[in-house]
Parts: sequence; C-alpha cells; structure tokens
Amino acid sequence: MRMPKKPVLEEIGKRKLVPVVKLDRAEDTRPLCETLTEGGLPCAEITFRTEAAEESIRIAVNQYPDMLVGAGTVTNVEQAERAVQAGAKFLVSPGFSEKVAEYAAAENILLLPGICTPSEIMKALEYNMSVVKFYPAEQFGGIRTIKALTAPFPAIRFLPTGGIYAGNIQDYLQIPQVLACGGSWMVASDLIRNGNYDEILRLTREAVKAVDACRKG
Repeated sequence: MRMPKKPVLEEIGKRKLVPVVKLDRAEDTRPLCETLTEGGLPCAEITFRTEAAEESIRIAVNQYPDMLVGAGTVTNVEQAERAVQAGAKFLVSPGFSEKVAEYAAAENILLLPGICTPSEIMKALEYNMSVVKFYPAEQFGGIRTIKALTAPFPAIRFLPTGGIYAGNIQDYLQIPQVLACGGSWMVASDLIRNGNYDEILRLTREAVKAVDACRKG
C-alpha cells in the first residue's frame, strides 16, 4: 500500500537519519533490516547502484512492514517504475530529472531530487517540492552553503547527503531547515559484504544516540 507524501516526510523527519544502503546481494537484505531495526533505525534508502536493488527493496518492504524503505540513486523513469512496483515508499535522485519528477507527480510518490544550486531549487519549486536532497553535501560547501540557500528559499527543507558521518551529523541537524540527513557510514558496503553486522549494529546505535542528543538539545 502506497503511503501519501506527507506521512513519508513526517517519518523521515522523525528519524532524522536515512541510511543509504548499497546491496550487492539480495540475500543480505534480511540481516541488514534486522540489524537496523534492532539498532533503533528502521529505515533504508536502497540505492539502484546494483542489480540486486529491486529485489532487495521488495524483500525489505514485504518482510519488514514497519521499516520505511525507499529507493536511491534513481536516475531515470525505468528505475523509478521498478522501485515503485517493488514497494518503495519514496524515491531519491542524485540530480534533478524532469522526467522522473513528472513520473513521481503522476504516481503521487515522494521524490527527493538531488540539488546543489539555486536554479535547481527553483526547478524543484516549480514541481511543488518542499524537500530536496542537498548532494554531495560536503563537496559543495556543506553547512555554509545550506545556510546561504535558506535565505532566498526559506520554505525549502534539505536532506543533506554526501560526506555526512558521526562527527558532523549533529552540526547539520542543528540547522532548522534540515529535515534529516542521509548517511552510509553505519551501513558501509564492506561491512555488509563481510557480514559484519555486529559492527553495523554498534555504528547504528551510535548514530541514533547522536541524533537523539541533537533532538533533545
């Protein structure tokens, strides 16, 4: 069952952190979802960087209904269609594609397009988008750039991704216009590939603790 856009955004805002996951093997989906859930972060943006992405999304959605599962690195309509058919609750793109934006609008599914310039934000506003992915965050000026962009675009909220880790996530989350952050350090590909779920669990709990401390502050 497809979730409306607003509740999905609210769920992302509650979690404050979206794990960006690259799965080379669909069979890694279950242990990863179980580990993220146990660590207090039942959410995943499964990226379309591998052939296993579509099946991994399907497994996560069907077997872990309490998880918020989206599709990342969506660069064309064909990928968007496959992600939606697999059950993804939201789509994330590394850049702005008008065709993907039109598809998402027609399907009434949340799309968080990647932006890093004022012109791209204006394009997102033309499609009635209120939240965008700021990517790659650290490489394009990070916190300073986000603060600069909030002046001409006070209504836009950001999901910074790229270079976010335990050491700087709190600084990002202290910006009122940052809805949440995307990060992959707790779900690094080599940790998943080697089945090092104890370390993934430790890093996930550490990340959740950092987010909670920021929320309380």
